[in-house]
Amino acid sequence: MSGATAAQPKTSVSLGTATPGGGFPLYGGVVAEVINATDATLGVVPHNTKGSTENVPLLEAGQLDIALVQGEVAYEALSGIGRPPAHLKIVAAMYSTPGMFVVRADSPHRTIQDLRGKPVAFGAKGSGLVILARYVLDGLGLDPDRDFQAVYLDRAGDGPAMVIDGRVAALWGGGIGWPGFKAVAVGPAGARFIAPSVAEASRIRAKHAFLKPLTVAADSYPGQREPIASLGSWSFILARPNLPDDLGSRLARALHRGERALGERLAQARETTAANTAAAAPRPELIHPGVMRYLRDASIA
Repeated sequence: MSGATAAQPKTSVSLGTATPGGGFPLYGGVVAEVINATDATLGVVPHNTKGSTENVPLLEAGQLDIALVQGEVAYEALSGIGRPPAHLKIVAAMYSTPGMFVVRADSPHRTIQDLRGKPVAFGAKGSGLVILARYVLDGLGLDPDRDFQAVYLDRAGDGPAMVIDGRVAALWGGGIGWPGFKAVAVGPAGARFIAPSVAEASRIRAKHAFLKPLTVAADSYPGQREPIASLGSWSFILARPNLPDDLGSRLARALHRGERALGERLAQARETTAANTAAAAPRPELIHPGVMRYLRDASIA
């Protein structure tokens, strides 16, 4: 024997994201890079999917190890709304997602009511952002398909060009640093954002209390000089039902040791912290046992 120590084999981890051009593939790529750089024994590989609504059944079937799931989809799956409860566990809280519309800065539309009857792109068909839109609008007695000329995209990245060239009046999206909002904001006409008013937000939360008040800080997007108050929820990295406890701990350790690198590479990833994972989980038992062990060892939970 040469005496050389054999390199520890990598553990491959499949990570489901969403359609190209949206926030999930961008975020997932950065998360994979940071985890793999922090722990050389892990090999996280991102995979494009149709989005949150496909990621949940793929996780349940064991076809993905971990996946990004938007807040409303996670809420419905874990709570068993319209389906049996999903036996999935939280690996990390990703970031909060305040939902809102973007229009061209020269658009005459300034409120949600102004958009009624107009063509509006609500996002990719499998995106959790579409579910968020339905909850927000339902709180106002509105329906995307009945009260708007709803457009559903094959690729999330197709939406901004439709706003810029006037094919749609608005694009629905959410979060800080969302690529679709950025693309419209740097377009020739610039951008303006439309979120529920204070009175509308109160109506929405009276019907859907799980939606939380969230704020988009000023200057989060080019030309956005004032903070925007809206509603939304936390998105999560979820794990398949039988993800080993040890692997969950290793993923959590690598992810949170890389928190600074995450935040430096992507603005919205600054919210991906161990403290936020402990705080954002609807119930502690929904956190993956291996992740919870890490949080306790780190005196966070």
